[in-house]
Amino acid sequence: MTTTGIDFGTTNSVVAQWNGEYVEPLELGAYGLDADWRRPGFELLFPSVVGTSSLREGTLFGWEAKLRSEEAVEACKRLLRAEEFVTVAGRRFAATTVAAGVFRKMAELAEREAATTIDSAVVTVPANATGAARFRTREAAKFAGIKVKALLNEPTAAAISYVHGLPEGAADGQFLVFDWGGGTMDATVLVHDSRLRFLDEKASRGVNRLGGIELDERLKRMVLERAPRQRRWSPSQQRQFALDIERSKILLSKQPSVLVPTPDGEMVEIHQGDFENEIDDLITRALDPVEECLADLRMEPDEITAVLMIGGSSQIPAVREAVADALDCDLVDSAKCDPLTAVARGAAIAAATLDGELKGVVQVVNSHALGTRVKDSNGREKFSTVIPRRNPLPRELERSYSPHSARDTSLKIEVWEGDPDLPLTDQDNVKLDTLTLTYPPGSGSQGRDFRLRYTYDADGLLQVKAWVEGIDRPVLDQTVDSFGGTGVPSEVARELDALTTVKSRGPAEPPKPTHQPLVPKPTPPTRRQSVSGAASPTTPREENPPLVVDGSNMAWVSAPSRQAGGRPSMARLQQGILELRRQYPGRSVHVVVDATLRHDVAPEEREAVDQAINAGSVVQPPAGTEGRGDALVLDIAAQVNGIVVSNDNFAPFQHNHPWLRTQGRVLGATVSQGVWVFSARTPPQPRQQHRV
Repeated sequence: MTTTGIDFGTTNSVVAQWNGEYVEPLELGAYGLDADWRRPGFELLFPSVVGTSSLREGTLFGWEAKLRSEEAVEACKRLLRAEEFVTVAGRRFAATTVAAGVFRKMAELAEREAATTIDSAVVTVPANATGAARFRTREAAKFAGIKVKALLNEPTAAAISYVHGLPEGAADGQFLVFDWGGGTMDATVLVHDSRLRFLDEKASRGVNRLGGIELDERLKRMVLERAPRQRRWSPSQQRQFALDIERSKILLSKQPSVLVPTPDGEMVEIHQGDFENEIDDLITRALDPVEECLADLRMEPDEITAVLMIGGSSQIPAVREAVADALDCDLVDSAKCDPLTAVARGAAIAAATLDGELKGVVQVVNSHALGTRVKDSNGREKFSTVIPRRNPLPRELERSYSPHSARDTSLKIEVWEGDPDLPLTDQDNVKLDTLTLTYPPGSGSQGRDFRLRYTYDADGLLQVKAWVEGIDRPVLDQTVDSFGGTGVPSEVARELDALTTVKSRGPAEPPKPTHQPLVPKPTPPTRRQSVSGAASPTTPREENPPLVVDGSNMAWVSAPSRQAGGRPSMARLQQGILELRRQYPGRSVHVVVDATLRHDVAPEEREAVDQAINAGSVVQPPAGTEGRGDALVLDIAAQVNGIVVSNDNFAPFQHNHPWLRTQGRVLGATVSQGVWVFSARTPPQPRQQHRV
């Protein structure tokens, strides 16, 4: 069995494995990552997104779902607390089903692309996740075929990753983990003893529904205040705008300003300082759990020996500065505790520890108290604690109770989770289930008192038992498996199969592209130009098969990388098409460009892009798939039996387009000192798993 750790995140998930010597995060579905979204470490992220597109059959997951879906479900992790329902392609699915779909896809990609398996794993959850959310996370993994060895709090996992490999004694002390990701903000204080190889979680506080999603909303508000909507936006335009907002937010952590495009064609400049001022109150709210943790432990900031910043939102410069100022200390460098992968790495190390491959102790604690509803002498309802918060799991405790009436033959026992210091009606207090205690026949008014015992395991399962005074056998013995009153629907396994095969409600076929050339067709040369390395493609069924050009890709040929300040060039694309026609006369040429090309080229070239689009010389993906033309390139090539011209790696598309494996169906393009070379090639095959 492989030792796997899974960070199941609100925005992104990460999978890591212990290979016997070190932890290795897996690249899953990174082929779906557009150039505009390529940032250091992003290839190790798997967006927790499920969606559909009229250009693809079946359901999309990960980067494909995030960047290509016309209809997408994001942040399903947030919905697990109350088992909300979402709609995919017109059909309602439980949030647990959608989460299970994400788990299953990650497992499938691990086998297909990384030649490994995910049969069991340590899965992480937010430090302040409710029992309902923990239970449904475990169930989602189970329905995806993954056995959960343990549910581990995300801050604990990050701390495990940080201390792993450090010399003994080098990291002893008290850590504060500031975990601000896409959905929640948690602050956790842990004590580390390297001699005992032990991490003890002492306190944890958090804020639900405060993360990257809320930060995106603030940036969106800023853009719309400066460029109000001029017309009604379609759902697909709204989706593309949301992606542009999220990407711009990420860029603002590294550069002083960004230009945010709107569906109305406006470009709004947002400066880093203005954005940080806009989210200042959210940063203040994110610091509250830090103060609460220190207050719970009666600690001073100078008693903290290391501060770990994890989660994408924690990397905003103003956030890091605010935490450093509040604690008056230096923060652990992100190179020593990667904010994107530390949680998954720590979970994989914990899995190896549980398997006995590494020495150490993995300790799981409950973040919320578990108890029942009672009435005091004045008839007021309150939370009665059976298992206090922050207890090491598994944990078994009991408490005695007396019924209000001696005549009742049965009692309703409500199982609650939350904070006993808050009113029972507070939103942080959740009723998990209602159980029935039935008194044995013949029992009189005497001996009505009972003992209520809770047994809570590390996987989030709660066993409830009760004994009536004077009777040895329990009168109540039940596992709480219906968190929040609804639990995991019994049909979730069948729904999971349905989810992975849904069909988009969009058009069955993409619109037919125009056949007009990008530039005026030149006069055929008297002889075919001979270029070293150029090769005529193998003819599939017809003498002169059409050429389908990935225009945005060709516009980047020979340009420096985006990180080095490079840009695609409309002029370069036009030159490439002209040369392609000269080398392959008599061919019909289709040219597809991404919707982002107009914004990526130099300002002086944007008019040329607009003219080509308006004249029908190029086509873009249909509404809802803006920013990515790969799918349309392949669909056109399949329909016209053509040859793809692109330098992109199409290995992940081979399942739906097996003809890509045929020699001669793809041409790569290169230009050297003005000389264009088009070479036939076969896309690389997906990695296969070899078993012995």
